[in-house]
Amino acid sequence: MRWKIRLSEAGVHLFDRVSGVNVLLDEVDVPSGQLSRAPRYLSIALTNACELRCGYCYAPKYAAALELSRVASWAVELDGAGCLGMGFGGGEPTLYRGFVELCGRVAESTSMAVTFTTHGHRVSPGLTEELRGSVHFVRLSVDGVGATYERLRGRSFAAVTSAASLLRSISPLGINAVVNKDTIGELDDLVAFAADAGASELLLLPEQPTAATSGISNSDAERLGQWIRTTNVPMQLAISRTGLDASVPGVEIIPGEHPSDAYLHVDAGGVLRANSYAQTGTPIADSILDAVQVLREAA
Repeated sequence: MRWKIRLSEAGVHLFDRVSGVNVLLDEVDVPSGQLSRAPRYLSIALTNACELRCGYCYAPKYAAALELSRVASWAVELDGAGCLGMGFGGGEPTLYRGFVELCGRVAESTSMAVTFTTHGHRVSPGLTEELRGSVHFVRLSVDGVGATYERLRGRSFAAVTSAASLLRSISPLGINAVVNKDTIGELDDLVAFAADAGASELLLLPEQPTAATSGISNSDAERLGQWIRTTNVPMQLAISRTGLDASVPGVEIIPGEHPSDAYLHVDAGGVLRANSYAQTGTPIADSILDAVQVLREAA
C-alpha cells in the first residue's frame, strides 16, 4: 500500500487510494500547527455542460468550464496539504475537453484518489480503457429504474445498465440516486439494481429546491428516513444531508470533524463553496488553499 497521511484534530488519518482502506489513529494528538490545511475531500464541477435536461437538476445552467492547467495545479497544492481525494463532476464531466488527460495528470502527480460522477451515456469501451489506472472510484447517477428512469432522464435504462458494467471494469462503483416523489417508491428496486451492478456504495440525494422544483416534501423525507431505518442494504449507504437532519439520523464519519475540513466544492466558474448546493462562496485567485482559509474564516 502507498499510504497517504492526513493530520487532523481527530488524529492521524491513513488512506490508500487503490484499496480504499482508511485507518484513523485517534489516539495520536496532532499539534494545532501541524493540522492539514486542505479539506479531506474536494469536488470540482469541471463544466456546466450536460446534454440531459432533468427537471430537478440543481447545477447552474450558464456556460462555464475550468482550465485544465488550473485544476491540475490545485491538485498538486491540495495533495501537499493533506487532501485525500478529488472528485470531478459537472454538468457532465465526460463532456469536458481534456477529461482523460486531467484524470491521468492528477493520478500521476498526486497520491489522492481520483473519482468522477457521470450519467453514463457517454461511457464507451474506448473511454473506459483510456481511464484505466487513472481513476479510483466512479459514481453513476441512476434516478429510478426502468420506465421511471427513462421518463425522468429521457434516456434508455438499458444504456445506463451497460455503462455500469463498463465503469465497474475500471474501478469500484457507486450509484447516486435523487430521491423525490417519483423515485421514493423504487428504493428497493434501486438497491437490487446496485447489487446486480456490483456497486459498493449507494448515495441517496434528496431532491433540492430549484427554480423549477420545491425539493423533496416533508412526507417523502420522513418516508425516506423510515426506509433507511428498516431496510437492510447490502452495500455502504450514504446520504446527502442538506435539509434532512431532523428526518434522517446520521453518523459522523470522523467524530467532531468540522464540515469545511471534511468537504468543499468548486463550481465551474472557479468559486469555492461549502457544498454544491451553497449559494455563495469564495472566488479562487492564485492559491486554492488561500481560498479555503478565507471561506473557513467567513463561516
